[in-house]
Amino acid sequence: MLREQAGTTIAAIMAATGWQEHSVRGFLAGVIRKKHRLNLVAEKREGGRIYRVIDAPADRAKQAA
Repeated sequence: MLREQAGTTIAAIMAATGWQEHSVRGFLAGVIRKKHRLNLVAEKREGGRIYRVIDAPADRAKQAA
């Protein structure tokens, strides 16, 4: 869901996982951003925020080279 070009919303993640909103936000901040160091972006659109993961972070890209 997060790696798709269109991204996803917190509501969609809540529906897929059965988690509450605060749990999804904690997962995005704690696991996706901090633990896995993925580049998570949030774009504000008419229907709300769209979250998606783009490109590998710079430090991982250097390790792969």
